[in-house]
Amino acid sequence: MRRSGRREFLRRAGVSLAAATAAGRLARAAPAARDLPNIVFILADDMGYGDLNCQNPESKIPTPHLDRLAAESMRFTDAHAPTSVCTPTRYAILTGRYCWRSSLKRGVLWAWGRPLIEDGRLTVGGLLKRHGYRTGCVGKWHLGWDWRTADGEVVLGGGAGGGNVDRIDFRKPVAGGPLTKGFDYYFGTAVPNFPPYCFLENDRTVGIPTVPKPKTMFGHPGPMLPGWKLEEILPGLEAKAVEFVDRHVKAAPDRPFFLYFPLTGPHTPIAPTKEFQGKTKAGAYGDFVHQIDHHVGRLLAALKRSGVADNTLVIFTSDNGSPCRDGTAMSGPVGSVRRLGHDPSRPWRGLKSDAWDGGHRVPFLARWPGRIQAGAVSDEPICHVDFLATVAALLGEALPEDAGEDSHNLLPVLLGRPYRRPLREAIVHHSGNGMFAVRQGQWKLILGRGSGGFSKPSSVRPKPGEPKGQLYDLRADPAEQHNLWSERQDVVRRLTALLDKYKHAGRSVPRP
Repeated sequence: MRRSGRREFLRRAGVSLAAATAAGRLARAAPAARDLPNIVFILADDMGYGDLNCQNPESKIPTPHLDRLAAESMRFTDAHAPTSVCTPTRYAILTGRYCWRSSLKRGVLWAWGRPLIEDGRLTVGGLLKRHGYRTGCVGKWHLGWDWRTADGEVVLGGGAGGGNVDRIDFRKPVAGGPLTKGFDYYFGTAVPNFPPYCFLENDRTVGIPTVPKPKTMFGHPGPMLPGWKLEEILPGLEAKAVEFVDRHVKAAPDRPFFLYFPLTGPHTPIAPTKEFQGKTKAGAYGDFVHQIDHHVGRLLAALKRSGVADNTLVIFTSDNGSPCRDGTAMSGPVGSVRRLGHDPSRPWRGLKSDAWDGGHRVPFLARWPGRIQAGAVSDEPICHVDFLATVAALLGEALPEDAGEDSHNLLPVLLGRPYRRPLREAIVHHSGNGMFAVRQGQWKLILGRGSGGFSKPSSVRPKPGEPKGQLYDLRADPAEQHNLWSERQDVVRRLTALLDKYKHAGRSVPRP
């Protein structure tokens, strides 16, 4: 076929010549399934940057397994959750899109919340399934479900559930969960301190929660499975994660797998089992972090035992910073663990939910033996929202225009390839109460006063003549102590315009 004839054929077929050429190039570049690595993404819940010994010499918590993983990984010192609370970060990890673009503009989903990830939106799990991966999610979902009553009525999301929670039929399948968002298998809990108090497997509850949660048990009111124990959640999740690896490797050794392992701790309820109680100098909180380190170690051991550790990309990180509770009564006041001489946010200012770095700068370790340099440390600014584009690059696939709108490919950094620094033009931060911040190079602009989250005061109205926001030079002032808003209005205007552009464009990465 002559070139002009081929162009006309493609025009009639609705395909541009450039798109057809790119598709053919990607088809040739895409590796076979047997050549692709397994991927394990471990997400701690409310673990601070300073909880790990390898990042905080003054930590009061032994983390031997995570320290060993760090020694075998590339460790990032400037990695960020896109939002400093959990639901929005989980949305961004799986979709490659900032959550503030979704229907959730602040805070988190509450009990009985409706599914947040939009129907038809590409997720990491869905992308990997297209390339032959077995995909599993074990742990805390917190992205919503469609609970239904016996007559098929959908429970309205949020707290009290719209008045029809008492009529939920737990014998029915639960729609809108992980199985509809790219996962072949799911086991876990909606949220450990929200009802229903039971495990879910795939789209069913494991047992029927028929009794009200006792008032003496930590958590919001709601139905519970008889005999439910908060201390047994993490061990149960570890067992299922290990089982997922063992069963898959035995059944399909040549087929790659993706395991998304969102842990339920050290978020409240802070409930270490007896074998870990009193093992640290940071109270129940420290004991719980130490227990999480143990569970991560058990999963890593399972990868090694199954013979797949050398061909598995393991990522460990946290969904946001720590609220620094000491674990009293499975919780404790915000900031209380610091009285024990341990600071989960060290060396950053702030804590969970804040716009300051303690709210969203988190541990981030990436191990892939023989591909990622062991013991390497990177100061490249990255964000959890970059996971989708990184996976797409690993697969040799270009993301469509309506996916991964805020996601950047991290492979050049991870694999030590030459790249133009910085990898990202900027990172948009978002606090628990919806306060925006934007980071570009050494500069960080916060569009408001106060923390925007748990630290007090969370927000402050400026007095006449006072700055309306905050600007920090992180190179000279990493602790965010000296507000340069008034002195550097040129930077304030530039970063404000950049954030506005990202908001109005609907994306922060160039269109494909």
